[in-house]
Amino acid sequence: MPNTGSMRNYIRHWPQALILLVAALLVACGSSATATPVSSGGAEPTATSGSAPTAMPGATKEAPGMVKRGGTINMGQKETGIFEGHPGLSSSPRIQFVNSSVGEGLITAAPDFSASPMLAESWSVSEDFKTWSWKFQEGVQFHKGYGEMTAEDVFYSYMQWHEGAKHARAGIIGEYFDYPNVVGRPGDLDADGNVKQRGGKDLYPSTGTTITGPYTMEVDTGKPWVPGQMFAFMRTAGGSSTWVVSKKQSEEIGIEAASKDIAATGPWEIQDSESGVSWEFSAVQDHWRQTPYFDELVYWSIPEESARVAGFQTGVLDSFDMAFDSLPTVDATEGSQILDFPNAGQAGLNLYGQMYGLDKDGKEYEHYDCTNPWVSCDMDTESAAWAKAVKVRKAMNISIDRQTIVDTLLSGYGRPLAVRDWMGHDSHMKDSWVYEYDPVLAKQMLDEAGYPDGFSITLTPSIRGAVAETEACEAVAQYWQAIGIKVDFKNTPYSALRPSFINRSYIGATCHTVGVRLSPVEGMSNYMVNSTFAYGTFHPWLEEHIGSAAEEVDPEKAWVKNTEITDWLFENSAASALYIHNTIWPVGKKLDANGWVPLDWSEVRTAVNFESVKPR
Repeated sequence: MPNTGSMRNYIRHWPQALILLVAALLVACGSSATATPVSSGGAEPTATSGSAPTAMPGATKEAPGMVKRGGTINMGQKETGIFEGHPGLSSSPRIQFVNSSVGEGLITAAPDFSASPMLAESWSVSEDFKTWSWKFQEGVQFHKGYGEMTAEDVFYSYMQWHEGAKHARAGIIGEYFDYPNVVGRPGDLDADGNVKQRGGKDLYPSTGTTITGPYTMEVDTGKPWVPGQMFAFMRTAGGSSTWVVSKKQSEEIGIEAASKDIAATGPWEIQDSESGVSWEFSAVQDHWRQTPYFDELVYWSIPEESARVAGFQTGVLDSFDMAFDSLPTVDATEGSQILDFPNAGQAGLNLYGQMYGLDKDGKEYEHYDCTNPWVSCDMDTESAAWAKAVKVRKAMNISIDRQTIVDTLLSGYGRPLAVRDWMGHDSHMKDSWVYEYDPVLAKQMLDEAGYPDGFSITLTPSIRGAVAETEACEAVAQYWQAIGIKVDFKNTPYSALRPSFINRSYIGATCHTVGVRLSPVEGMSNYMVNSTFAYGTFHPWLEEHIGSAAEEVDPEKAWVKNTEITDWLFENSAASALYIHNTIWPVGKKLDANGWVPLDWSEVRTAVNFESVKPR
């Protein structure tokens, strides 16, 4: 690794030093130049994918002299946290950064969010969706000289994810692998790699995990298991992803020591880290999947957007986690390029207070108040009261010009969305799920519903760092005010806002951006009575149908049920969405943007897959 001591000292003073430097440069150069954003369609990749798993390619081999290797990639992150590479100790937000460097999951999400092979070469499931057979890649080497990955390491790693209880899906991971019922543990293989026998019978019980060979595993879940739940934690990107580590390393030096110098399988190997400053990685030579073109990768922790922009302008950073309003500055930087990828996030519009039926304790909702115009005093969907509330909610939706929000606040990097949680599932969406902008009709509908002078509503953005989350919500407020609705706009910190969603006390509307749902029903669970978090709408019909969809293991039947539920939500305007936003990766003059695409399409908000980037 290079001597980064001076670089670290520089980073500590980056917010002051670089901002002053850039300010001086701008004064010297003048301010006459105007940047023109790149067209949203220009850099968007066209990808093909299949629903069936296909084998991953072997390590990439370049012809001699084709690509000059070497050098360091410097990536500016908002915050990485303390480096922890062991599954028993790692948690968000560090999980996504560990997996984009040293780690690899069992699967990756294709552009259509279907599961594709990664460390898992292939898999199959029985007709009753209870028995899963896994085949893992052969020849995958751990870092630090800890040898080849086997099924034993896979099982060990996922049990550590479960037992560490720091992962958001720790409980689900344990439930899938059925750890408490496993009698024969990994290591119960004979010298030939076969499962040891005792009394003519396998050591393993009828449920749980069976290591059937060095690279194979069988998981009997004991009940039908919905694939989406499993793939959500087995993927290679995002805060809910996972990776596989060497069991031998943890046994030899202990979990705590291993966590700081982890032996995983990714194309980058951890070399050094300092909390709040940097994580430093070296390239893994002859990697089973992709040997990096650069020798080193450094993740720098730089919380301030202005400091990250300054670092990019001066060439210190090769890429960084960028806000949309920095696009003109980045685009004007000499030698820079912009990569634009779809389906980075989806902005939902939730109407809270629609609490029909009984709560999880069998009681009426304490804060149910049907004097709010968007709430019906009768949960019978055929009643006049219900129709009146639906008319109000539809008026609120068609008063919003979603396309203008995309064109202005997102600079065209996105598209309108009417129904939430469907981002990326375009092939299954109905063309009819659209709210055509019509403020005149919206005002007329309010008049017909008995509100010629409008009404009052609280509107709050869920401020969590998403693209244009506050600005878009302010635009919604303006559209509503234009048809007579009086908006009490609040900028409540999310830490204070979220508890009111959980205890069902928030009444009003929110703008709430989320990431990818591998299946829409994943988000629909927030309409369920027993859900901790809530979208603000509860109804016995939703409870019954979402519960059924969540347990549907047949993919075709699952899409039918997802569609039926969304039809109901759209026809009743019970909940809606605003837009889907793309992601933008700034590419510095040292990097070649050609062929640089996400490795796992379930999380594209910040640059990943640095192993595939070539020097320009």
